[in-house]
Amino acid sequence: MENRWMIELRFDEDGTRTMATATLTGSGAPDVRGHGYARRNPADTPDACVGEEIAAARALSNLSHELVDAAARRIEERTHSPARLSV
Repeated sequence: MENRWMIELRFDEDGTRTMATATLTGSGAPDVRGHGYARRNPADTPDACVGEEIAAARALSNLSHELVDAAARRIEERTHSPARLSV
C-alpha cells in the first residue's frame, strides 16, 4: 500500500502581514492544518517573498505539531493511556 500526501500552501497578505495555511491533501491524509504568520517591520522595504517564506516555515512547523498531536490522540484512543510523543 502506498499513500501519497501533498502539502498545499495558501497565502493571504494585507501589506504588512502575511498569513500562510498549510493543508495536507491526498488519500488517507489526516484533516490537519498548520498556520503561520509573518509581520513586516514598518521600517523595512516591502518584500512579499520574505513574508511568504517566513509564514510558510511557521505554518509547516505548526502543521508538524498538529500531526504529532493527531497521532497522539489516536494512540491514546487505542491504548487508553497517555501518549508520550515529541517533535
